[in-house]
Amino acid sequence: MNQSILLAGASGALGRQISRALTEAGHKVTGLGRRPGSDIQADLLDRDAVLRGVDGHRFDTVIHAATALSKPPMRHRDMYATDALRIEGTAHLIEAAQAAGARRFVSESMVFGYGYGDHGDRELTEDDTFGPRGNDPELERHLDGMRTKERLTFEAEGLEGIALRYGAFYGPGGTENLVPMLRKRQLPAPADRGRVLPWIELADAGRAMAAAVDKGRPGQAYNIADRTPMGFRAYLECVSEEFGLPKPMTVPMWLMRPMSYAQVVVAATLRVSIAKAERELGWSPVYPSCREGVAALRASQV
Repeated sequence: MNQSILLAGASGALGRQISRALTEAGHKVTGLGRRPGSDIQADLLDRDAVLRGVDGHRFDTVIHAATALSKPPMRHRDMYATDALRIEGTAHLIEAAQAAGARRFVSESMVFGYGYGDHGDRELTEDDTFGPRGNDPELERHLDGMRTKERLTFEAEGLEGIALRYGAFYGPGGTENLVPMLRKRQLPAPADRGRVLPWIELADAGRAMAAAVDKGRPGQAYNIADRTPMGFRAYLECVSEEFGLPKPMTVPMWLMRPMSYAQVVVAATLRVSIAKAERELGWSPVYPSCREGVAALRASQV
């Protein structure tokens, strides 16, 4: 069934891919964002502006894929605005969804909500604890944002709430931003030493959202990642090889302390199962690993 869909964050790297996938599936997409040119221009942190923006509109589904990030976050404070969007912004968007008569509310979530740190070799499933308390105030701030966003999504009165827990994003609109830094050897990375993260190519992520709109079960979360967990350094080396750039410098982990948030992410070890998304959404990644996804990105630019 073709739906009328409000997409918060439509102009972002993920939002553009979601919009494309939804349009290809036959849905009508209305974008909401802060930037001029948005179909509905409003800041999610401004409740009144959001409610004014949807006044007179009717939507079947509302998607929250808004972020305050325009580049990869390096320090903890780089995440603060996105943390706020996950809490206050979600509450405002849910209120707007209810006012616009929506039936379904789908949130972009992240696998880092399972907790930063070393999770060992086991693949985490959606039944594992999501949003454990952070072991310091900064991590708790980020985890509370992810935890609260999902709680608000699932508990919203009159809405079928669904959350997609994405791996680390790469691909069109994201990976290219790293190329100038890698060319100038300005993006060092520590040795992976067995550390891996789940990754997801942005077009694959957009297709997963379209699948969730059509097939997701209310009250459920789904892990969305490719089939090949990879360390951050291995990912950078993959980009460097494909784009013909010098390998990133290897640095000790302690040297990344000024990049406090990035240090936490690259030091994590996390694997997730995507079996539930494959089974229930009928979705699977086109690109099984970053290597294939980055090669496709490079080929598209030649």
